Amino acid sequence: MAGPQRFFDPSQPQTLQIATILLYLDAVFALLALGSISLLFAGAYGGAGYGMANGKKWGYGLGIGVAVLRLLFLFGGSSLDVVLRVHTIELMFAVALLALLLHPQSREYQKIWYS
Repeated sequence: MAGPQRFFDPSQPQTLQIATILLYLDAVFALLALGSISLLFAGAYGGAGYGMANGKKWGYGLGIGVAVLRLLFLFGGSSLDVVLRVHTIELMFAVALLALLLHPQSREYQKIWYS
């Protein structure tokens, strides 16, 4: 029998807890953007956060994938100078999310505990 479904797991390391919260926040901001690509990102962010909160490897993988895609979209067609001047906050959140997911503590925890 599967355990209870949850939206947040306080027993996970702090790095994964913060990454889960950032994924949910990114989902909300993507919904507010109201574009077709934004809706896809919103679903991916929300799904990754929910999967991670429930200890699923696919959620962790989706989180990394969507974090990398976000960075690629940020730099796609823009120079570093433009991204740093115009999209500073968005860049900071994207880098923070990827750093939290790739942190050694996050990687080790998901290898051991995620199914």
